[in-house]
Amino acid sequence: MIEALKQKLGDEVEKLQFELNVTLPGEIRRAVEMGDLRENSEYKAALERQQFVRARLSQLRERLSKLSSIDIAQIPHDSIGLGTTVHVSDEKTGLRETYHLVFGDAIEFEDGHVTMSSPIGRALLGKKLGEVALLKLPTMVRRLKVMELRTIHEAKPAEIVDIVEIEKIEER
Repeated sequence: MIEALKQKLGDEVEKLQFELNVTLPGEIRRAVEMGDLRENSEYKAALERQQFVRARLSQLRERLSKLSSIDIAQIPHDSIGLGTTVHVSDEKTGLRETYHLVFGDAIEFEDGHVTMSSPIGRALLGKKLGEVALLKLPTMVRRLKVMELRTIHEAKPAEIVDIVEIEKIEER
């Protein structure tokens, strides 16, 4: 499950490592051969891309390290944790919402994805079916009753990859 995500991240690391060690040095070399580096936009673009790739590699390695520390056996089977899809009902308005707890930091989310460190993620974490989570907002406190939950243990392997969203590398 998590292994599929590790593989996907590892593949991206390999691709970026190749770009950093093979492709970009060639581009920089060609740009240097063109002459004056102060006015050479190809040289500047290659250096900027090199910085971006290094930063992205660092980010991916950190994420892989965090993924390696996750022990699926430690994630609860009957309460909200990493990978849980939870349906809640606001006790005041009756509005039903669905959230999917993901692991992440500065990442892109799909609708309904929340990190475990976000205010709503912290409020829901550890709650069981029928329990009420108190979400403290600046102007009020929302009471969200857990109506239904599906943990990571009940998810299909293809759904596990969505637990940690992967940022898309921007095209140059």
